[in-house]
Amino acid sequence: MSGENDRMATTRLDQTLVVDTALRLLNDVGLEGLTLRRIAKELNVQAPALYWHFKNKQALLDAMSTAMYRRMFEAYGDLGDVTWQERLVHVHRALRQALLGYRDGAKVFSGSRFTGTDHAGPQEDHLRTFVTAGFTPSAAARASFIAHSFTLGFVIEEQSVEPRPGERTPGYDVTEREERMAAEGYPLAAAVSSDLFQDYEARFEEGLRAIVAGIEATLAPAASR
Repeated sequence: MSGENDRMATTRLDQTLVVDTALRLLNDVGLEGLTLRRIAKELNVQAPALYWHFKNKQALLDAMSTAMYRRMFEAYGDLGDVTWQERLVHVHRALRQALLGYRDGAKVFSGSRFTGTDHAGPQEDHLRTFVTAGFTPSAAARASFIAHSFTLGFVIEEQSVEPRPGERTPGYDVTEREERMAAEGYPLAAAVSSDLFQDYEARFEEGLRAIVAGIEATLAPAASR
């Protein structure tokens, strides 16, 4: 047995090791290729051994999402005394960057349920900033949900075109699309190709500004508009 196999054979299998391995493999194989069998092979164990820790793939995805979220908040730490607009923008910029750190990161995160209550502390701080500014807790939650949903949807679309930095999915050549649409008599569709399928950083920032403006107009207390 190789030295690597010896190391894996003597390493105690636990949830943290499985999650770390799964997140690392995600960049190689994507969500569709990430199976418990593939993770077990990487860990040099039999697949049934993983079921002691995760009853199915969704349970593993929940734990992966929790780890991604925890790492995101550890990376940027305490924001201190900021306005609700600043916090909302900062948190969702950080979320986008965290999701972009993994192939199919947004798909893994979307629809998953956090394990434990580690996320409650950051969520409490986030909501408190809004409530301090005069939002009701309900309005604060809805404002956060709007920004969260925008970010997840945006990154899912972004990663469908650019799965990882420097990669581009075949079929999303902007110049080819412009030429094809123009040739078939769709000048407006041709003209917006670059807006739809590149410059994602600028498009995301533009979207965040629109979200903040919309919340200011509809959910924010009248005194802060």
